[in-house]
Amino acid sequence: MFTLRLLLKNAFRHRLRTLLTMVGLVVAISAFGLLRTIVDAWYAGVDATSSTRLITRNAISLTFPLPLHYAERVKGVDGVSGISWANWFGGIYITERNFFAQFAVDPPSYLALYPEFVLDDDEKQAFFRDLQGAVVGRKLARQFGWKVGDTVALRGTIYPGTWSFTIRGIYEGKDARTDEQQMFIHWKRLAESIRARNAGGQADYVGVFVVGIRNPDEAPQVSQAIDRLFANSLAETRTETEKAFQLGFVAMSEAILIAVQAVSLIIILIIMAVMANTMTMTARERLAEYATLKALGFPPRFVVQLLFGESLMIALIGGAIGIAITFPLAQAFVSAVGTLFPIFKVSTLTVALQVLACLTVGVVAAAWPAWKMSRIDIVQGLRHVA
Repeated sequence: MFTLRLLLKNAFRHRLRTLLTMVGLVVAISAFGLLRTIVDAWYAGVDATSSTRLITRNAISLTFPLPLHYAERVKGVDGVSGISWANWFGGIYITERNFFAQFAVDPPSYLALYPEFVLDDDEKQAFFRDLQGAVVGRKLARQFGWKVGDTVALRGTIYPGTWSFTIRGIYEGKDARTDEQQMFIHWKRLAESIRARNAGGQADYVGVFVVGIRNPDEAPQVSQAIDRLFANSLAETRTETEKAFQLGFVAMSEAILIAVQAVSLIIILIIMAVMANTMTMTARERLAEYATLKALGFPPRFVVQLLFGESLMIALIGGAIGIAITFPLAQAFVSAVGTLFPIFKVSTLTVALQVLACLTVGVVAAAWPAWKMSRIDIVQGLRHVA
């Protein structure tokens, strides 16, 4: 208790300097937490993938479609338990800022492959029956105030025109990793629209096939078997696990993610330098006090403990406030960016890394002055006072 009181008195002996250092720590730790959360949000889609699903797309590029009749041949591959398909719709709700994912799917087969989208049976059947119907995630519905029965109009970008959909159901995610900001519409309606516009040749094409497999361990063999079916055809396929498919999207932004991670580390290094400067100034000002303590018989270890204790106390107090601020800061950020990040949550790992950063800053900042003060010559130290 005595040592703790001594540390508190020493830490706030120069209040303005200590408070300014803490403000720096609060800013650095909260910024580090926010940047880490942004990186986590980027990988959220990867974490939500299933090992029992494969994605088959055109081998040239995702922008090239595949013929729908491929589905029947894929079904016959050994190890395949089900198949569905999806097209990216890319509509705009009022303004471009209201971005959210929209997929035209075959509802019965698609929802069978995605059990994490939990939907009431009545709403599911209503969606199946209504070609104009749509299903949206809970977070998306909450954000725009939608409810079952509402009509939502989207301005098509890939598929021109104004498209109206009636919300027939609102799904919930099975767990926190499930994206609840998506909208699903009928692929069949899309195909009929294309056919009606005298572009029938493109009507029976899909963006990707979603393939369900019985055994995740057989994913490589099943993928190769599917791709062999369409080798040397006009539309060769590339099949990969859903996780690899999602990682492909993340890789497109890899340079940005590396820059964000680098900035988060640089912030910690800067505050570490500031903290080290504070502790060095503190040790220099108390040179005579430490020499007196050694003259009274206190071992060098005691002086080292005082410096490390004071540094850790400042770092942990500032860090704790920074961690507490991270949560409202993240909430304000996600409100500002709208639906850009479907899953945006400060994770336990991020908090643990923030605590680790605080401890590292506290220890490293005190290391040099503690080493110097442990080797102080008593006579030189006492002469410093004179």
